[in-house]
Amino acid sequence: MPHVIVKMQSGRTEEQKNALAEQLTQAVMSALGCGADPVSVAIEDVEKQDWVEVVYKPDILGKPATIYKKPGYDPL
Repeated sequence: MPHVIVKMQSGRTEEQKNALAEQLTQAVMSALGCGADPVSVAIEDVEKQDWVEVVYKPDILGKPATIYKKPGYDPL
């Protein structure tokens, strides 16, 4: 039962979010060999000024073992 959580800077449209959720669902199905029913996708908007404290420090720096694709930036 894969559940994908995407945290991204605020400002994307609902159409963009729906397209992302659909493409992520397809990628999960392809990579894991499952159907669409067990897949869920959540999108959390984060304000730019909050990114470091809300996402970068706790989720990227704080959980290095869970990062399978590292970001190409360092906001610190």
